[in-house]
Amino acid sequence: MRPKQLIEEWVKVFNEGNAERIANFYHADATNHQVANEPVVGKAAIREMFENEFSQAEMTCIVENIFEDNNWGILEWKDPNGLRGCGFFQITDGKIKFQRGYWDKLSFLRFNPLPIPHE
Repeated sequence: MRPKQLIEEWVKVFNEGNAERIANFYHADATNHQVANEPVVGKAAIREMFENEFSQAEMTCIVENIFEDNNWGILEWKDPNGLRGCGFFQITDGKIKFQRGYWDKLSFLRFNPLPIPHE
């Protein structure tokens, strides 16, 4: 599966809020680094991250663009509140090996409403 196709499928499962199914897109030793958070390493930890996130807020990913460059896919997205972000997915052997995401965490917390951490 090409990176663009994999990301299209990933978005469908993300929008279902199914942590178990979304974890199946990742290698056993994958890294998911949402830059607003610490990197999460390993398929089990990534599944747990999604379980926590899906339980805290209803999230919907609306695709604006998907770009592909060799084994990398780039997702430009928005949500129904107008929050925007982008994700970079390195695909190896048909699975996500590395993912990095950029989005405005403070706006996300305010929209949902979730506690805002203080330094």
